[in-house]
Amino acid sequence: MSIDLDDAKRTAIACKLAGMKEIQNLVISNEEKLISACDDQEIRDRFSKMLDDDRKNLGILDTVIVQYGVMSEPKETVTMMVEKVEELMQGSELSLYEKAAQHELLKHQQFMAGVLVHKAGQVVGADILTAIAPLNTINFENRAHQEQLKGVLEVLGVRELTGQEAEQGLWARVQDSIAAFSGIVGSAVTHTSDKSDMNVQDVIRADHNKVNMLIMQIEQTNDPQKIQEYFGQIYKDLTAHSEAEEQVVYPAVRSFYEDTQELYDDQAELKAMLEELKSSNASDGDFKAKIERLKNAIMDHVRQEENTMFAAIRNNCSDEQQEQMATEFKTVKSKLQEESMASAK
Repeated sequence: MSIDLDDAKRTAIACKLAGMKEIQNLVISNEEKLISACDDQEIRDRFSKMLDDDRKNLGILDTVIVQYGVMSEPKETVTMMVEKVEELMQGSELSLYEKAAQHELLKHQQFMAGVLVHKAGQVVGADILTAIAPLNTINFENRAHQEQLKGVLEVLGVRELTGQEAEQGLWARVQDSIAAFSGIVGSAVTHTSDKSDMNVQDVIRADHNKVNMLIMQIEQTNDPQKIQEYFGQIYKDLTAHSEAEEQVVYPAVRSFYEDTQELYDDQAELKAMLEELKSSNASDGDFKAKIERLKNAIMDHVRQEENTMFAAIRNNCSDEQQEQMATEFKTVKSKLQEESMASAK
């Protein structure tokens, strides 16, 4: 069975996510330049807080892209736009106000891109919503940053036009709008801590949730093309996930988790089942029965990891070690995904 479907909708979302990452790097670079260029300590502090948020959000975006599992390059127009903005931000043609205004436009662009990806995920598949859930944090913070930048722009703009200070009540109004916005949507988004990465348990659990959602979508359809599409994603996700675990996680836990070999054995069985399904046809009468057997094997494996291995990691690894393991896991998984995409061409 072919699993290399050219699913235009999923590829388009992957392209949008790649563009968001490229723009996120530009946002960070801009804020570093704005901090250096501004001599107002209050405004510098606001840019510094945004910079902290955006460095963290770059890590979240990396996590989303790896969990999404469909690799892409950004559109050429995005790359061209980023190069042009970098040139303007480095040069002297724009005033500080104009550079801050350009930055506010980028924040709006990132917010709308994040909302668009979320809305597209609602249409294309529940597994996508599961994979991109951390985008809610980025969307929320970009929207809050926009409100702060409105205040920054009014202060800088009044100074540039008149040489005088804007009314200081402005900052209070900005803070009120942020507080109101937080009250409306704060409970509906998934906030993260100030660290740039989730721990390894969070990352692995997110992969488990996505595969479970893909299996549910197979169970809910009798369309062979959709079944083929969903299994294709399961195959690619589980292959990269298991290899990354075997390269990073299992060697790290072997010294304190006595059932590590059982995890290796489980995954060898899962790989064999995946290969059998890959060579089958989604329209075969027993295909869903094979998916059910795969599901049961996955759930047994997931229960062991989440109920016992995760506890062992918490009891034997510091927070920093758990976060570092997550970073290494995502790096290896991303490399595997890129290799898979290159070999499929």
